Amino acid sequence: MSTTVIEDRVKVVLATVLDNGTTAAEIGPDADLVEQYGLDSLQTITFLLAIEDEFDLELDYPQLQLDDLRSVRQFSGFVARLAQEAP
Repeated sequence: MSTTVIEDRVKVVLATVLDNGTTAAEIGPDADLVEQYGLDSLQTITFLLAIEDEFDLELDYPQLQLDDLRSVRQFSGFVARLAQEAP
């Protein structure tokens, strides 16, 4: 799965979680998820659980760093690494 495909799917999940009219197409790959889109703690948890469902994987929370959640691109890289390691 290419990084672009992962980024696009992450954007769709993010737009769904935001539920404020923001579309996936409007979400930039380098936009800060917290500062630009205002993800609060509950939305962040909802987002992470939705990502697990979307990619049918379990996030490695101990290895997930705040910097991994800084942007769609960074988070997509984290998801890509997990997807490659999945059986």
